[in-house]
Amino acid sequence: MSFLIKGEHLDLGYEGQVIVHDISFCINEGDYLCILGENGAGKSTLVKAILSLHAPLKGKIEFSPMMRKNEVGYLPQQSSAQKSFPASVEEVVLSGRVNSLSRRFFYTREDRRVADENLERLGILSLKKKSFFELSGGQMQRVLLARALSACRKLLLLDEPVTGLDPHTTSEFYHMIDSLNSDGLTIIMVTHDVHPALNAASHVMYLGRGYFFGRKDDYFLSEEGQRFLREAGHDS
Repeated sequence: MSFLIKGEHLDLGYEGQVIVHDISFCINEGDYLCILGENGAGKSTLVKAILSLHAPLKGKIEFSPMMRKNEVGYLPQQSSAQKSFPASVEEVVLSGRVNSLSRRFFYTREDRRVADENLERLGILSLKKKSFFELSGGQMQRVLLARALSACRKLLLLDEPVTGLDPHTTSEFYHMIDSLNSDGLTIIMVTHDVHPALNAASHVMYLGRGYFFGRKDDYFLSEEGQRFLREAGHDS
């Protein structure tokens, strides 16, 4: 199985202050990794390192030759700024193709085809001409997911993707992510919600009181995993 990203003996942080110490991991094609942990444990710092927004203080992150750094599809946490995008749904999704423009100034027919394909894939092609800020929270998240899919080829990175969504919309969103993974897309999801880790993930990374990276079943049989389940309100 081919790897997509490796991290080797990473120290992560800012201005010399270490937040995450000496972690290593390997993410292969088709994996579904959930990153769990307490607030302040370094989950967002790790996301920025994977996106090449911050260099590790120590160690290295290696990308497979089969993918480029700018081909990671990224769905950030929802913010009020996102909800007020003065753009149509089509324009928001097309913006995921910016990295493909190179020296061009206009989207190509291929860019528009990819955007339409992802809108249809997520069942929102009919919203294409609507104003983004007029959508419901669940519709907005689908549009932003279509945008992320338009940017990526093999790897989708999700940062707390269901924050602010109601239970029904949350369940629908998880089902979409499961389907994308079943279709071969590699998923990395940062989450406080243990349910996707329990139900669909193949691997877990835990940051906090200790460190774990490995298969889901091994994590939830470990002392750290049992403690996390208790604290998340699940029986051991």
